[in-house]
Amino acid sequence: MDYKPLPVGVDNFEHLITRGYYFIDKTWFIKELLGKKGSVNLFTRPRRFGKTLNMSMLQYFFEDMRTDNGEKKDNAYLFENMKIMEAGEEYLAHMGSYPVINLTLKDAKQPDFKLAYAAIKRQIGNEYLRHKFILQEERLSEEKKDCCVMFRETAAK
Repeated sequence: MDYKPLPVGVDNFEHLITRGYYFIDKTWFIKELLGKKGSVNLFTRPRRFGKTLNMSMLQYFFEDMRTDNGEKKDNAYLFENMKIMEAGEEYLAHMGSYPVINLTLKDAKQPDFKLAYAAIKRQIGNEYLRHKFILQEERLSEEKKDCCVMFRETAAK
C-alpha cells in the first residue's frame, strides 16, 4: 500500500498538490467564501491550523498569476478532482481573475525592529513586482498607475 506523506510544514498549496502530499479537500471553503459576499473576511484559527495553507489555496484559485514574461498562468490543474470544481460556473468564473496581495508576518520575525521593517518592505516590494503587469493593462486609470509608481519609488528608499 502506498502512503502519501503528511504535509508537515508545507504551507504552499501548489507544492502540496504537485508533490503528492496527503490533503483533505477544503476547496468547498472557496464556494462558501464567495457565497457570503463579504467585503472583508477575518480568518481566525489557533496556531498550526492551516491558515497560511488556506490563504495559499485562495491565492492559487483567485489570482491572475503571470509568468516572468507576463503570460497568464492557468492554475486550474491544481483543482482537478476537487470539490470546488462541482460548484458551478458562477463560482469557477472567479478562478484566475484577480490580483491577490499575499502578505505574511512569518518573514517579519526578526531579532530587531529595523530588520523586521526591512523584511516587510521587501515583501511588499516583491508583491508589487509580481503584479507589475497590471500597469501595462487598462485595468487602472492613469492616476492610479501614477500612484503605484510613486509608491514603488517611495518603498524602494
